Amino acid sequence: MPVSGSSSVQAARQVLADRLREICKDAGLDGKRLAEVCGWHPSKVSRISTAKTSPTADDIRAWCRACDADDQTEDLIASLRAVEGMWVEWRRMERAGLRRAQEARLPLYERTRWFRAYSPGLVPGLIQTYGYTEDVLRAVQRRRVEIDDVADAVAARMERQRVLYEGYRRFAFLIEEAVLGNAPGDVDTQREQLEHLLTVAALPNVSLGVVRTRLGRSRMPVEGFWIYDTAQVNVELASGYLTITQPREVAVYADTFTELADNAVDGAKAHALIRAAMDSVR
Repeated sequence: MPVSGSSSVQAARQVLADRLREICKDAGLDGKRLAEVCGWHPSKVSRISTAKTSPTADDIRAWCRACDADDQTEDLIASLRAVEGMWVEWRRMERAGLRRAQEARLPLYERTRWFRAYSPGLVPGLIQTYGYTEDVLRAVQRRRVEIDDVADAVAARMERQRVLYEGYRRFAFLIEEAVLGNAPGDVDTQREQLEHLLTVAALPNVSLGVVRTRLGRSRMPVEGFWIYDTAQVNVELASGYLTITQPREVAVYADTFTELADNAVDGAKAHALIRAAMDSVR
């Protein structure tokens, strides 16, 4: 499994390692004897049991078999898969194309009631226009995806936007001021997108804040992230997609969102910035 610096990933890896170590202890085996039974070097047992190395599914099967704990194998493998799912490289997520990656997020969106999203570079996907989304996903496809299913991926993202209008959900979007002038597309697409921001911001369940570019900011820009209720954070990094569920770390992102919001303008002031950006886009 790719190693992530996220404490959520590391904590989950440690929980799995602790469970394997307890199974070994309950079987009356030490690390050296377990390694002998499995045909491994003793250092492998040490690395797995201290979470320095993530086991494979076959490692877990061999471990449980050696400890006469076959009844725990499937549960432990399921835990392994959950840990692996916390950090996914883009090339793995998108190897079958972009549409599937878009569709995979819909269940999370449907069960979430409170969305908070911060974006330093692009308009968040839930409030993108069709044309803007097409330009964004086309740029992604050209950069890292061999399969060209951009049209289907755009349709999937547009379908996901229905959560803005269905049920009782709240949305708080924060964008850096630079987003108003940054775009992968042309002038017409950007003007249409900025007009759409004004429309979305008028919805009663939506707040839109623009973090000004200025001296004296108390919180500098960070990586883009989404907070789903108070249960999960997703962070899009250059190399992959990180899922955070550890409450302490989720709280860090919630605090960061609050700090960024303190540096933002909303309401009439945000609308004025958006209209000024529309006037400057030529």
